[in-house]
Amino acid sequence: MSLRNIGIVYRKELTEALRDRRTLVSSILIPLFLFPILTFGIGYAFVEIAGEASREPSKIMILGGEDSPDVVKDLREARNLRVVRRSADYIDLISDKKIRAAVDIPPGFQAGIARGDHPDVKIYIFRDDLKSMLGANRIEKLFTEYRDAMVRGRLASENLPESLMKPFDIDQQNVVSDEKVAGESYGGLITYLVILMCMTGAMYPAMDLTAGEKERGTMETILSSPIERTHLVFGKFLVVLTASLATATLSVISMGGSFAILSRFARDQSMGEGFPMLTMHPKTVVAVFVMALPVAVLFSAVLMTISLFAKTFKEAQSYLTPMTFVVIVPAIAAVLPGIELTSKLALVPILNVSLLCKELVTGTYHWNYIALIFFSTCLYAGAALFLAVKMFQRESVLFSS
Repeated sequence: MSLRNIGIVYRKELTEALRDRRTLVSSILIPLFLFPILTFGIGYAFVEIAGEASREPSKIMILGGEDSPDVVKDLREARNLRVVRRSADYIDLISDKKIRAAVDIPPGFQAGIARGDHPDVKIYIFRDDLKSMLGANRIEKLFTEYRDAMVRGRLASENLPESLMKPFDIDQQNVVSDEKVAGESYGGLITYLVILMCMTGAMYPAMDLTAGEKERGTMETILSSPIERTHLVFGKFLVVLTASLATATLSVISMGGSFAILSRFARDQSMGEGFPMLTMHPKTVVAVFVMALPVAVLFSAVLMTISLFAKTFKEAQSYLTPMTFVVIVPAIAAVLPGIELTSKLALVPILNVSLLCKELVTGTYHWNYIALIFFSTCLYAGAALFLAVKMFQRESVLFSS
C-alpha cells in the first residue's frame, strides 16, 4: 500500500473540502457554537420558566367543601392560589391548561377529622406539567399545614409534647462528590451530543466525495488517474474521518469550556448549592475523545458506503436520513435512568460507547469495559471500512444509473 498515493488523494480532497463553505459550517462553526448556545440557552430558559411558574398564582378549582368552611377559606386566601368558579368540565380545563389543578374535598371533611376519621382528599392534576405539579404541591402543602395544626391542638389539649408528631427524623445524605453527581445527571446528554456531532461532521463530506462526485461527473476522471482503487478509497475516507474528528474535537472543547464558564458563574452568583455543576477535566476530555475515535471511523466508513449507492447528492441525503435515527436510538439510551453498562451491552455498537463515556464523565474508569468496547468498536469500524473498499471496486455501484 502506497502512503504517498493515499496522501496525494487526501490532500486533494481536503483542499477542495475546505473551499466549500458548507463543510466549514458543518464541521467547525456548528460544533463551536452549538454547545454554548445549548448550555446557556437551555439553562436560561429553564430558570425563566421555573421562575415564572413560582411567581404566578396557580389557578385551581374546589370540588365539594360546602361543609368544610375553614379549609375552603384557607384555599381562597392563599397568596399562591387563585380559586376559580366550580365547573363540571374541570377535567377538560386541566387538560387545556386553563386551570392547573382541582381539589376534591369529601363531604363532612372537617367533622370527620374532628371525630378521628381519615377522609381522603383528591387532587386532580396534569401529570408532568410543571405548573400543574406546582399547583398540586401548593394545595398539598396547605392541607399538610392544616393537618399538623389540628394534631398540635389535640396534643396540647392532652398536655402532650409536639415531638409525638415526629418521633424520629430521616436524613438522606449524599456521600458522592458533586462532580460525580453532576456527571450522572448530565453525562448521558453530553455523550449523546458528542456522538451525534461525530456523525454529523462525517455526513456531508461522505456524501460530497461519493454521490457528489457522481453528480458533478468527476468520478470517472478521478478513477482514470494512475492510482489504485484502494488508495483512492483510503484517501477519501481519511478526509471524511478528519471532518468527523474535527467536529467531535471542537464539540468536546466547546462543551468543556461551556461547562467551565457556567460552573464559575454559578459559584460567583452562589447558585451552585443544590444544583449539580459539571466540571470537565482535561483527563475526561481526552478519554471521551479516545473512545469517540473508533466511532468516528465507523461512521465515516458506513456513511461513505451508503452514499456510494446514490446517484445524486439529494438521493444520498434521503439514504442517510434514516441513519440519524439509527444513531439517536442507542445514543439516547444513555440518557435514560437505570441503564448501566454490562458485558452484553458493551458489545452493542454506539450504545456501548454512550454508556462508557457517561461513566467517564462521572470519573469512573472500568478498564475491562474500556478495553472490550474499544476493541469491539475498532472491529466494527474495520469491517465497515473493508466493506467500503469492496464497494468502490464494484463498477455496478460506482456507475449505477
